[in-house]
Amino acid sequence: MTRHPKQLLVIIAEAAIEKRLVADAMRLGAHGWTVHDVRGGSEHATREGDWEADRTIELKVVCDRSVADAIGEHVLATYAPHYGVTMYFTGVEVLRPAKY
Repeated sequence: MTRHPKQLLVIIAEAAIEKRLVADAMRLGAHGWTVHDVRGGSEHATREGDWEADRTIELKVVCDRSVADAIGEHVLATYAPHYGVTMYFTGVEVLRPAKY
């Protein structure tokens, strides 16, 4: 079995910007994405998703490192100053690299 290295970019953000995040990720080179509704908290705040404006999503994109970097830079510059956004990267291996 041949494994191919890729990057997993995870963006946790306010649900209000979900459609824009997805459109930006695709425009910047992602081939696909996955979104989940999530809840969480920290010492600064708790987002329980009890009402529409309090919803949080987790957007996952598996892609080349350069695409993950471009998306991350764009999200930091465009959304992070105005919305609750957390991002992280991790290396992953895939079996069908053309999908990513």
